[in-house]
Amino acid sequence: MKTGATAKARKAAEAPEILRPAKIRLQKALAAAGVTSRRKAEELIAAGAIKVNGKRVTELGTKVDPDRDAIEVRGSRVQLEKKVYFILNKPDGVVCSAEGPKDAEGRPTVLSLFPELPQRIYPVGRLDFHTRGALIMTNDGDLAAALTHPRHEIPKTYHVKFQGKLTEAELGALAGGVTLDDGTVTRPAAEVSVIKETATNSWVQITLRQGLNRQIRRMGEAIGRPVLKLIRVAIGGLTADGLADGEFRPLTPTEVYDLMAAATPAAHPKAKARTRRGGDAPVADAGGRPRSRLAPGKRAG
Repeated sequence: MKTGATAKARKAAEAPEILRPAKIRLQKALAAAGVTSRRKAEELIAAGAIKVNGKRVTELGTKVDPDRDAIEVRGSRVQLEKKVYFILNKPDGVVCSAEGPKDAEGRPTVLSLFPELPQRIYPVGRLDFHTRGALIMTNDGDLAAALTHPRHEIPKTYHVKFQGKLTEAELGALAGGVTLDDGTVTRPAAEVSVIKETATNSWVQITLRQGLNRQIRRMGEAIGRPVLKLIRVAIGGLTADGLADGEFRPLTPTEVYDLMAAATPAAHPKAKARTRRGGDAPVADAGGRPRSRLAPGKRAG
């Protein structure tokens, strides 16, 4: 028994950081649970009115695990909200809104695709009403803010159906930056590669590290090639592979960690190599023209 316990302890100590629960400051946990404000929580901690796992806590820097630690405020147990993370394959004709199952115009929202949950989740960023694909849903406000902050330049990959057969000059414009209708010049794309093309349309894979409103549709308008279909196939390294339109699944601990590492690399230095692997250079086909790395026949048909 003793040997088994020692081995178990050693295994836990060697467990990768990605599987360990994240801890947050006690006052933040109490505020997130709606118990009180952070400032008032700090006053309660200093006054010795809070216990964690049966022990009175008076240090403001105390951190807790919302999923495991038992917290009491003046003898009453506090139910902390567990952080949840989902990837949704958003279908066409659904609004990216957290105001309820339907928006003010009566259109279905992404919340209508989920069962009733104890947590209040919301979409991270937005996809247009007619844009399909990968969308993160969570109640983790810190992660959502980090993922959408322009400074962090989280790459997002799309499959885009343009009207007409794009010329090399038009592909070059998409890659190098175009002037939008309001005068904004887009940053160079991380990748622009042709998936397939016909005489009447072109499917192109585009990876951006910028998130302007309706950016890809406006880029198409800028080069005179309207966007007929738009699918987001990846956020960083996260995809909605295997999910039908409207389906979702919870993220794995590794996926959550990788998202956090991508959004806050300074706080996750050990993950830098993994989250930046792969590079942005497109893959070329036999004729020298870039092709998709993301199984185009499955998504762009």
